[in-house]
Amino acid sequence: MKAAENKKRDLESLKPFKLVKYLSLSSLVVILICTLLLSGFISQKAKAILLQKSEQYAYLLAENINHQVFFEFTLPTLIVDGAIRLSRKSQYERLDKVVRNTIHGFAVERVNIYDPDQVLTYSTVPGNVGTRGDLGGAFEKALKEESVSFLVEENQSFLGLDWKLGGKQLKTYLPMWEELPMSVKKGKILGVFEIVQDMGREYETIHRFQLIIIISFLVFAGVLLTTIILIARRADTIIAARTTERNKLEEKLHQAERLAALGEMVAGVSHEIRNPLGIIRSTAQLLESRAENERQKRFSSIIVEESTRLNDILTEFLDFARPKTLSPAPCQVETILEKNLSVVEPECQRLGITIERHYETGKYLMEADSDMLYRAFVNLFANALQAMPNGGSLKVHTSMINGKGGLPQLMIRIRDTGHGIDPEIQKKIFNPFFTTHETGTGLGLAIVQSIIDSHNGDIELESEEGEGTTMIIKLPLFQPSPSRGAEAMVV
Repeated sequence: MKAAENKKRDLESLKPFKLVKYLSLSSLVVILICTLLLSGFISQKAKAILLQKSEQYAYLLAENINHQVFFEFTLPTLIVDGAIRLSRKSQYERLDKVVRNTIHGFAVERVNIYDPDQVLTYSTVPGNVGTRGDLGGAFEKALKEESVSFLVEENQSFLGLDWKLGGKQLKTYLPMWEELPMSVKKGKILGVFEIVQDMGREYETIHRFQLIIIISFLVFAGVLLTTIILIARRADTIIAARTTERNKLEEKLHQAERLAALGEMVAGVSHEIRNPLGIIRSTAQLLESRAENERQKRFSSIIVEESTRLNDILTEFLDFARPKTLSPAPCQVETILEKNLSVVEPECQRLGITIERHYETGKYLMEADSDMLYRAFVNLFANALQAMPNGGSLKVHTSMINGKGGLPQLMIRIRDTGHGIDPEIQKKIFNPFFTTHETGTGLGLAIVQSIIDSHNGDIELESEEGEGTTMIIKLPLFQPSPSRGAEAMVV
């Protein structure tokens, strides 16, 4: 139930950040769509301007061709030959020369001249000369002295963006009229000019401009999106770490509240039991000293022995309920560990357990209560030996690490190669009175955690069934004090 509540609270805390990520990505998509639309709009405007300029260009060119053809071909031909017959090679070549000289240097792909019956009488591409065309309404408008232009294109576009380029031609139809000397008025309509301009290069330039805009934005959006993703991942990591830390602190707070209530009860019960137990023990010792036979002495000694064992259990209960006040002083953790190992070494030899030491803290000193740490390590080493009844390896490793806020910490790893701990049991291992042994109070690891907490440290458990168990203790070099900095002491 509590895990579900924590998960729900974590999800609630992440909602604002997820909203920020959603808005960021949505904004990028909106900007991309707006960029595509803007690019399409700009390109359409550019195409319209280009088309308008090309039409004006064609109109001026048609007037120039009309003027040159009339005065350099039509009039001279009528004077010399008396009639215009383009079927004559000499007349056709003369007209072709006039037209080509006129359009030389201009971006014109083809010039066609049709008579009023839509018969192609001249073309700069002479393959279809003499054939009747089917120009429809554009031809009729040109005969009525109206200029008509339209774009012939093979490309395909979407929202103004060309995604498949093809041929593009601007066809302009203008009337061919009789020039009246010394007059600005137009004479009789003689035919129709068809001027074809290749617009492929101009449109390719516009298309390239579109691609530059889109690619530039995609690069910008890619960099921005990558930055957002990196920031989001970093923020996720920070939020997850803070959430984990908060959950740990809340769990410690709940544990402390439960232990405080339990401690008060245990202290009261232990105190009430300890006084009559002391009377029972002293009375049994008196009876043992005055026993008249071995049978009475043996019974009295049993009472003394069991009352002593009960007194030790009550002492452990009281130590748990009312831990000693921390008395920190400069000390070396390796010295404390060596003192513990010297005590358990004979038992290790008896069980066939090898001890491996890896000390890497140098000469750093820490502020700690050495007696309380010694007692904590006693419990940890005792548990390690109990996990290896058939021998194994006990590894003790110390090192320096960066703790919270970048402050240095000591890390002690005590690893055994025993049977390991079931994952379900790992969740309860530090609970008071929880034990997997037939004997014992189940207070050993609870006391260890209490001692480590009193030193403002952390203790963690790593274990796999059949692979052994590692207890990891992290201790600050200094105990919190408002008048002290964070520099390590070195011998």
